[in-house]
Amino acid sequence: MADIPHALDPIQLSAYFSLIEVSSLLRHSVEQQLRDAGDLSYVQFQLLARLRDAPGGSQRMTELADGVVYSRSGLTYQVGLLDTAGLVTRSPSAEDDRGVTVTITDSGREVLARVFPGHIELVRKLFLQPLSATDVESLADILSRVRDHMRSIPPRSAAPRRRR
Repeated sequence: MADIPHALDPIQLSAYFSLIEVSSLLRHSVEQQLRDAGDLSYVQFQLLARLRDAPGGSQRMTELADGVVYSRSGLTYQVGLLDTAGLVTRSPSAEDDRGVTVTITDSGREVLARVFPGHIELVRKLFLQPLSATDVESLADILSRVRDHMRSIPPRSAAPRRRR
């Protein structure tokens, strides 16, 4: 078998696999906690948290999709579930006749208030506990740079749709 061109060196490969494993382990535990405490999926939690922090508790669907890195169709489905549960409302966008604005409801805020204490405890226990304050600062800086680099590529939701 020929050498793989531009292969990652052992340290790069270790960093990559460690990041993927940490992400998978943390997400699995977080998803379980969110289901148990609020009957929410991880994506639903992200949507509600983003809306809670948005001006007026509202955001356009496209902005939500970009923020949580989720497909348009998947987001429409998840928002539909949240709407049916009374955790959000949907309305036509004031800026664009074709757009939809999603707004968190008081019930959505109550669910977040119920899941946040356990969520924060879990993140501290699993993710932050083995790190010093300096480690957390360094990790935040590093991951922010990687995230910003990755987000410099236009998000999928901003790409033109293919014609059928």
